[in-house]
Amino acid sequence: MDRLVPDCIRAILKGEKVLIRNPHAIRPWQHVLEPLSGYLTLVQKLYEDGPRYSGAWNFGSDDSDAKPVEWLVRQMCSKWGNKASYTIDQGQHPHEAHYLKLDCSKVKAELGWHPQWNLEKALESIIEWTKAFKEKKDLREICFRQIEDFGNRP
Repeated sequence: MDRLVPDCIRAILKGEKVLIRNPHAIRPWQHVLEPLSGYLTLVQKLYEDGPRYSGAWNFGSDDSDAKPVEWLVRQMCSKWGNKASYTIDQGQHPHEAHYLKLDCSKVKAELGWHPQWNLEKALESIIEWTKAFKEKKDLREICFRQIEDFGNRP
C-alpha cells in the first residue's frame, strides 16, 4: 500500500475512512498524464538529436501543486462527496521527509515542457474516472476523453 491516492480511492470505494499517517508532509502531486507527456516530448527530442538530450530529466508538478498530504486527502473526500472522510493515524511510523520536490528547471528550459493540468484539474479527473469505474461505465471512453482534454490544454 503506502501510495496515497490509490489508498485513498480504495478506502473511499469501500466506504471507509481514509487513513493518513503524515498529514503535514508536502509532496509534489501530479496526474500520471503529466510525466507521460514529458517522456513523449523527450523521446521526440532524442529521435531528432539524441546525444544532446541524453541524460537525466525530472518531469514534475509546478511548485504551486506541492501540497500537504492532508490537503490532498481533504480535497479528494470533498470532491467525492457522499460523506467520504479521513482520519489521522496516530501510531508509530517510519521517518519520512517533510518536503519533497523535483527540480524541473531543466525540462522547462531545454525541452520547453510544462505541466498542463494543475492539481485541481488532476484531482477532478481522478474522481471522475473512479466514479465511472464504480458505476461500471465505459472506462475506455473516459480515458480517451480525458487524454483528449489533456492534449487540448494550452
